[in-house]
Amino acid sequence: MSRASRKYNKSRSYIYFWKARWDGTAGSMACQSRRPHSHPNQHTEAELKLIRDLRRRNPSLGMVELWHRLRLRGYTRRPESLFRVMRKLGMFPAAEKKPAYKPKPYEQMTYPGQRVQVDVKVVPRRCIADSELRLFQYTAIDEFTRLRFLAAYPEQSTYSSADFLKRLFKWYARRSIRVECVQTDNGFEFTNRFSNSKHDLPTLFEATAAQLGIHHKLIRPYTPRHNGKVERSHREDQKRFYACHSFYSLDDFDKQLAVHNRRSNNFPMRPLAWRSPREFTVQYV
Repeated sequence: MSRASRKYNKSRSYIYFWKARWDGTAGSMACQSRRPHSHPNQHTEAELKLIRDLRRRNPSLGMVELWHRLRLRGYTRRPESLFRVMRKLGMFPAAEKKPAYKPKPYEQMTYPGQRVQVDVKVVPRRCIADSELRLFQYTAIDEFTRLRFLAAYPEQSTYSSADFLKRLFKWYARRSIRVECVQTDNGFEFTNRFSNSKHDLPTLFEATAAQLGIHHKLIRPYTPRHNGKVERSHREDQKRFYACHSFYSLDDFDKQLAVHNRRSNNFPMRPLAWRSPREFTVQYV
């Protein structure tokens, strides 16, 4: 032992400790728990019996209310201590496993104008020179061809939405595309679906869509991915347009947005086999 102690620079007591642990298997040399077997402040058997009895008589009682009733019976511990001992004793019911979400299969469009996604993007304030001015970008994108139409507005309302719907209908018609359906989120600029007082009243946007013979489809609430194409285009707008432009008036914003709209419609895209939306549209109209 003395030779081994000098060779490996370990004390004799350290070597004797591991020698006593060795039983001929490698598992005996593995590190073991250093958790103490007892603690001077641990729950007593009387306290544990009180907790078990009260829990058995009140299985659906909340932990705080259970702690309050225990205090009335002489329990002096804090709620945190009660929680730890209840968890150790397995008194909390196992959490129910949530069913796996199964997304609805995406319906592929087969021709231009079959469905157009519409959304509104709030122009970042750092892009606007006038601190009192508010600007909004209305966006329409055809799901089949990815052809986009953008328009600038000073407010986000059902009146702006209805005007935008008329403009996009004419804009696509000039390119020989008949818009059959528009898909939007559940914002008040499009629908009164979640309005408390006007739930049954159609908005001006919905009335305009009915007048033009366009079907208005609403996506699932709080699910922007269902309007994924227009949301993705807004991310590209932020990167390629709003990150490097400033606007001094509504007219200035409208002119710059028109230039950006032409550029985006002539930009090649991977979903279109690296063709631009304009090049892809020519094949079907």
